[in-house]
Amino acid sequence: MTSTAGILKSFYSALLERFGPQHWWPGESPFEVMVGAVLTQNTSWTNVEKAISSLKAASALDPQVLRDMPLDKLSQFIRPAGYYNLKAARLHNLLRLLQDDFGGDLGRFFAGPLDALRERLLAVKGIGPETADSMILYAAGRPSFVVDTYTFRVALRHGLVFDACSYDELKSLFEDNLPADAPLFNEYHALIVRLGKEYCRKKALCEGCPLEQFPHSAEIR
Repeated sequence: MTSTAGILKSFYSALLERFGPQHWWPGESPFEVMVGAVLTQNTSWTNVEKAISSLKAASALDPQVLRDMPLDKLSQFIRPAGYYNLKAARLHNLLRLLQDDFGGDLGRFFAGPLDALRERLLAVKGIGPETADSMILYAAGRPSFVVDTYTFRVALRHGLVFDACSYDELKSLFEDNLPADAPLFNEYHALIVRLGKEYCRKKALCEGCPLEQFPHSAEIR
């Protein structure tokens, strides 16, 4: 019987062979990645790009500038990302921690044990596991596997997990069976997103899927 580690490695090889490197995350700096991770909650990346472009045009994509900016003004800058009042408050929560406790120094903020960094981010109101792991992986460049709807869908349809699986359980499945390597986690998550958008949709398109060769169920979940 093929091990879980073997299956995950085979999935990765098949996805990389089909799609090639995905070059994630589309951000010019670690701080921009952090802002994008908050803004991308419940919206498309196209909308996030518009919001970030708005901040850049105003020379406002800076920790101290955003920390000092009134919420109503910040909300208008990030309006294209949707839920702008809520996301402005979440950004301020994150920026207060970054500025007040770490002087805006991302090196200090991202330093120390990985578990402690993750708990620090999760303690920020409005930062959930997916957003925290995105910041750790894509901004800090540290190996914390990111799980999203596509990850659940692929894992469920290929029998790696059950309906009751939690975020952290699925995260652990990948982390326990793959080398703790940030570039690998980066590429793997990006490839799963690509797969989810093109094939593993709510209504599965199994014909021609890069993972079609592996046991699966096309049942809609």
